[in-house]
Amino acid sequence: MKTTMKGLSLMAASGLLVALGGCNDDSKNPPDTTNPPALNALPAAISGTVIQRSYDGVSNDLLTAGLGADGLGSVTAPAIADALNPTVDELRKRAIHGNYRALVPTGAGSGYGEFFGPTVGTTSSTGMIAGEEWLAQADLESGTRVTVMVQVPESFDADNACMVTAPSSGSRGIYGAIGTAGEWGLKRGCAVVYTDKGTGTGAHNLTENRTQNLEGQLVSAGDAAALFQADLTDQERTDFLADTPDRFAFKHAHSEQNPEASWGASVLESVRFGFYVINELHGSENDRDQKLVTLKPANTLVIASSVSNGGGASVLAAEQDTEGLIDGVAVSEPNVNPEASGSFSIQQGSAAAITEHSRSLLDYTTALAVYQGCANLAPSIRDSAPLNAFFNDFDINENTCSALAAKGLVSGADVDARAEHALSILNDEFAFQAEQNLVQPGNYGINVPQGIAVTYANAYGQFSVADNLCGFSFGATSANESGVLSEAHERVLFASSNGIPPTGGVNVIYNDAAGVPTLMSAATSPSSSLQDYALDGFLCLRGLATGVDPETGDELTGEALAQSERVQAGIEAIRASGNLQGKPAVFVTPRNDQILPINHTSRPYYALNQTIEGDASQLHYYEVLNAQHLDILNDFAGFNERYIPMHHYLFEALDLMYAHLDEGTALPPSQVVRTTPRGAGAPAITAANLPDIAAEPAVADRIEFDASVLSIPD
Repeated sequence: MKTTMKGLSLMAASGLLVALGGCNDDSKNPPDTTNPPALNALPAAISGTVIQRSYDGVSNDLLTAGLGADGLGSVTAPAIADALNPTVDELRKRAIHGNYRALVPTGAGSGYGEFFGPTVGTTSSTGMIAGEEWLAQADLESGTRVTVMVQVPESFDADNACMVTAPSSGSRGIYGAIGTAGEWGLKRGCAVVYTDKGTGTGAHNLTENRTQNLEGQLVSAGDAAALFQADLTDQERTDFLADTPDRFAFKHAHSEQNPEASWGASVLESVRFGFYVINELHGSENDRDQKLVTLKPANTLVIASSVSNGGGASVLAAEQDTEGLIDGVAVSEPNVNPEASGSFSIQQGSAAAITEHSRSLLDYTTALAVYQGCANLAPSIRDSAPLNAFFNDFDINENTCSALAAKGLVSGADVDARAEHALSILNDEFAFQAEQNLVQPGNYGINVPQGIAVTYANAYGQFSVADNLCGFSFGATSANESGVLSEAHERVLFASSNGIPPTGGVNVIYNDAAGVPTLMSAATSPSSSLQDYALDGFLCLRGLATGVDPETGDELTGEALAQSERVQAGIEAIRASGNLQGKPAVFVTPRNDQILPINHTSRPYYALNQTIEGDASQLHYYEVLNAQHLDILNDFAGFNERYIPMHHYLFEALDLMYAHLDEGTALPPSQVVRTTPRGAGAPAITAANLPDIAAEPAVADRIEFDASVLSIPD
């Protein structure tokens, strides 16, 4: 009865059990005075200082950092009074502003302020939310150190207690999901539990030997409050800088921990911390004024949520939950790497069935890093892909096509033919959706697959920053060469960085570039005489992802083989089992997802879950048309006409899951959601563009799994 009693008060729940034949009659079962409720205790994993702050919802608040809905939606970042001495409050305000706007479109007509945003669904004119914020670090059994945070709004009701997980998307810091699961939970009156999943900013300036603390201020390496520092002796650091000066180590890439293997554990630890905090604030007190554990999983509705990497972390947490902490899952575009299985295929419409699904993120991302630069010039997409010409240098794209042709990796008599061949490789060999083709060039132009490839290869193989894996490192650049990051930029990295360079003024540098270490996007490979986006370096990373030399097709040997084995072991450590233990779950995923292609993430995860759980499965999968991974791009011309906000469907997924857990409302069957783009001129989005997930979808829209085939309607 757990899922139907969560929305009831404790007294009402007891009465319901009696009505159903339970044994809650005190005359038959008097209270167990020999085993009273336990005293509330800080989880053992929490280390160091717990920072607790209260926000009045007027001068400052949980959701908008005092900016209100208008300030949060503004393109202007909050000011820093003294650039070399930002305050904790200034860093928090800028971090919330930056992380919110990185995920939520706020431009004219985008839906901000009407379908989503701090004021939507409330009576507040500002969207500010009063409450408590508790911040700490946790040391997991794996050795990974993560940041955890709990926000408890003033509207939290202990008699109808609820909690939402909000692990950060991407490699963002602790406020990385403030605008997604955070906003929904706070407005619902739920406690929201956050974690950076062992990623986050954590930028170690190796030259100055300093990094950030829990609240983002610079501290010397070795400080107990440091978020991260590279595991180097002073001599090792000196030696590294002698060859590659002015470099940074980043937490996700260089912690030598493969934090993704602990993402599920990170979320579960944040939930434990959440229960501690809500019992401190709202639990019963005994005669000695000590808090008792009265808010528990049995009487608190817990939804695991978030988007992208955060969504994947919540899915892993649900798989690994052995304590009954999580009641349901509602995630958007989750980064799940399901265990590869040949027991099923995926078929969209009447197209040929796909059996080569479930590739790892590093596999398909290194393929993008190698081929997309050339594919940008394919005549079928070159002029129609939004932001292609704006973000990409077509001359360098052409050089990349030539370099790939010289290595025998693409063919064709001219650049047009070579570019089309590169595009076909991504579509045919790697099962990228044709619907993704127009989105990829802009994504490549802002260096998303390149930054992911470098960071994740380092993380999976647990490499040190000093390893300079495949010739890549992180640092500032000047005139495309290695340079020095200004102190003013470094002091706000906590707020300005997304955790994966290029970010916050720190770039990806190709140390092995012909000539001198050069900005990756301007680099010339040793095997080429022209700029080619550091192609040799990405071919190296591709080899580590597959164990095969991408040029010759031969298996790797020597040091390359050893490095590849480390990387592939790390990939296997993060694979998802597909077993949600019967938990109700909702996935909403955009068909045009350019970062997490659906034939390797949500689709095969759903099929794997059906295979493993069978009729016991409660996973529902909704695939949204005319939507892509980065909603913030919808504020740009071309994107705003073609793509609707996935953000809206995350909130609908959460609404559906809450109603299911609280009221027993049935979840809609798996289906394709047929949205309508805004069209030419991008008029303001309306409800007509965003149809609800249908309670009873048409037969032609239903997603089915039968006879080991996952069938997806066109």
